[in-house]
Amino acid sequence: MIRLPARLQRFVPLNGAAVLAMFCTASIALADGDALAEANYLPMQISADSCPQPADEDWAERAARRSLTPQLGLPPLVYPADNPPTATRIALGRQIFFDRALSINNTMSCAMCHVPEQGFANWELATSVGVEGRSVKRNAPSLINVGLLNPLFHDGRDPMLETQFIGPLTARNEMANPSAGRVVFHLQTDNAYDSLFKEAFGAPASLDRIGMALAAYQRALTVGNSPFDRWFYGGDPSAVPPSAKRGFELFRDKAGCASCHSVGPEDALFTDQQFHDTGYGQMRELERQNPPKTLPVQVAPGVIHHVDYDLVRAVSGPRDADLGRYEVTEDPQDRWRFRTPTLRNLLVSPPYMHDGGFSTLAEVIDYYDSGGAGLPGQDPRVRPLDLSDREKTELLAFLSTLTSSELDCLVAEARQP
Repeated sequence: MIRLPARLQRFVPLNGAAVLAMFCTASIALADGDALAEANYLPMQISADSCPQPADEDWAERAARRSLTPQLGLPPLVYPADNPPTATRIALGRQIFFDRALSINNTMSCAMCHVPEQGFANWELATSVGVEGRSVKRNAPSLINVGLLNPLFHDGRDPMLETQFIGPLTARNEMANPSAGRVVFHLQTDNAYDSLFKEAFGAPASLDRIGMALAAYQRALTVGNSPFDRWFYGGDPSAVPPSAKRGFELFRDKAGCASCHSVGPEDALFTDQQFHDTGYGQMRELERQNPPKTLPVQVAPGVIHHVDYDLVRAVSGPRDADLGRYEVTEDPQDRWRFRTPTLRNLLVSPPYMHDGGFSTLAEVIDYYDSGGAGLPGQDPRVRPLDLSDREKTELLAFLSTLTSSELDCLVAEARQP
């Protein structure tokens, strides 16, 4: 079902203290007196208002210090020897990140697909849209903690933050520059940028320095200290409710989620950073090849029109096939394999799956509980789980504890003049 884009609906500001109540519409009663907000597809934006911002402290200095400070629950942040986190490089990277002039027609910036208030993801679109409304076939993943991921993208096509940016800059359906050199020339001939590059690197803009600045800013988006971290790694038994603790046991044991969404004794990214065929990619390809006769379109709450699919096809471009990791390796064994996503901060980064096909975590849980699509080549670990409604709710309670407490400050740093 297609829903109205969230931008056409009313967003409610969200502060750091309320981040775990993002999807509230009703309350689900649990054992032991716990309660969990029932899932709703409409999130609420993260607000910077609750972030303490000392007047005498520069935001970029604070971000650089955080990049060098161990985060509870996370492994150490590793950066290249020639690109340590400095305030000047982080500030320059932010400037580039928000600059629409880096697209062919001055309309698109990195931040338009990775919106700070939306967890540096995009809640409004299942898959991204580039210049002139050109369709991208994948969902924009959150950039929170991206400095800890390797490789990058859903298909793992790039191993480094310093080089990752070149693909979106030159992709015809994203920022559409005819060459990376065009962007370098623009920054070299801009007086303001020339001063910023010389301050940060002691040299003018170049392709490698653009990547280094963007990487420095993105590594500054590293935060841990979620309620789960405070309980499991910090030893605070009151940090999460009993229902979440039961959900974590389900996650590790009966549901088997931890076999791909790894949890270590000292830290947890909740990803093995490997590629798996969960059945979902192949299922979506079969749906693409065999479209329905009509498409249900929700135009208002409870108001659904069934639109002839030929009409939809007449006014839209063809949907591209997505073969996952195969598009990088061209190894037939990699068809429909996608990188295991981190589960950290997933409440602030809907929709889910590589193409944004699921609006809620409840849909994701139901898919895996059913055993996936059951298609040839599907990872055998994706199997029917036979979870009860209570167990699904407890699993959701656990997943809701993975949201870091300092997201408001990431937004504040993104928007601070």
